Amino acid sequence: MNFWQKPAETLQELLQRKAPHLRQIRHFYSDQLQREVDLDVYLPCDYHLSLKKYPLLIFNDGQDLPRMLFARILERMYYNQEIKGIIVVGIYANHDRHREYGTARQPDYKGRGDRAPQHRDFILQELLPMLRSRFRIKKKRTRTAIAGFSLGGLSAFDIAWGNPEVFGAAGVFSGALWWRWSPVDDNNPDADRIVHDIVHNSAHERPAPQRFWFQCGTRDETDDRNRNGIIDSIDDTWDLIKAIRHRGVSEAQSQYCEIQDGTHDPETWGVAMPEFLRWLFVAMKEEGGVF
Repeated sequence: MNFWQKPAETLQELLQRKAPHLRQIRHFYSDQLQREVDLDVYLPCDYHLSLKKYPLLIFNDGQDLPRMLFARILERMYYNQEIKGIIVVGIYANHDRHREYGTARQPDYKGRGDRAPQHRDFILQELLPMLRSRFRIKKKRTRTAIAGFSLGGLSAFDIAWGNPEVFGAAGVFSGALWWRWSPVDDNNPDADRIVHDIVHNSAHERPAPQRFWFQCGTRDETDDRNRNGIIDSIDDTWDLIKAIRHRGVSEAQSQYCEIQDGTHDPETWGVAMPEFLRWLFVAMKEEGGVF
């Protein structure tokens, strides 16, 4: 539609559009990671029509968001008024993904995740300050969340759990929660999982309340190391949920989503994404809630 021919109709059409505005940041140099990082920033559809500030959601493995048509998911949810405006940032991983994602406390038994502390510090010391200086973002921890897929989900949980003063919530899609400091022992197959140990050894009283959302697909994998008839990804997720509840995270503050026949890929994560986003904004509306 030509604005100069029909300005009123064109303006009305623009106002009715609910697609997020994609801002691509390329070659952002990180001193912590000693490399350039690519970012996708999904701004709310009304970002340029107001001066208000928005909540922030950061995704590890941001390169998977386009594959699941994330912009269309946001557009549909904005159009149906299922969620309000949020700024979403996808961090692209590179060939060092298995070194930068993991748990900051220690690498796994194969040495993977040895640069997880640098990835954590990149987010806390470089990414967050840059985003808050360039975009209108609410700074409260209750308006800040982090999420990720697979190994990126493990990293997101670890960063949120270790920094409750920064992140009010975390989302874990098909999390690589099997991350362990020793090979599987057939006599005790569920032992030595690093993130479970981190939670078990945390203080009973958390310094600030947090919310956690977990997703698994029933076909995420086929491994069943303890031979209980449940695939490891689901077992590991439920064991982590039990662990965080033992450390004071209430049942209302944690959520589990299981996708029947869901597999370990962006297509399944895209199916789960609307539920995750609705979960975040339900929490936002709750009086006195974390979000």
